[in-house]
Amino acid sequence: METIATPDERRRRVFEYLDTHDIRYTWYEHPAAPTCEIALRYCREDGARHCKNLFLRNHKGNGHYLVCFDAEQRLAIHDLEHRLRQGRLSFASEQRMERWLGLAPGSVSPFGLMNDTENHVHLFLDERMRTWEQLAFHPNDNRATVVIAQAEFAKYLALVGNSYEYIALY
Repeated sequence: METIATPDERRRRVFEYLDTHDIRYTWYEHPAAPTCEIALRYCREDGARHCKNLFLRNHKGNGHYLVCFDAEQRLAIHDLEHRLRQGRLSFASEQRMERWLGLAPGSVSPFGLMNDTENHVHLFLDERMRTWEQLAFHPNDNRATVVIAQAEFAKYLALVGNSYEYIALY
């Protein structure tokens, strides 16, 4: 089995993908931030809204979901089950995360979808995210943050080809 890419390799792949597809973004480095609570300590006052990303699976293990929402919000998994209407959910294992997103825990972001060549993972985005001008995510490496405009993020989502929808999460 192929080993997971290093954080530097994962970051480089994201930047190459975005650059190749003429998707505009800015980015900055900071100390490792494996949780949103830590990442928020390093966020810049640039107007971007930082996003929390949860990688989940259904009880059968045949459905995988990436859920993105405001990093300053909290969601209970039981509430998510009702809102997503996907049955009982749990956090996906490290092995599933590596298989479907090519990522390690603490570095999950929508940029992992570029590694999902089967477009297996469904993306749920909080509907409030549509109104944010700038979004901030890790570039699959929790030692950096990418700031991307809403229109550029929409362009990225169209290119990766995974199914996605905006829903009310809270």
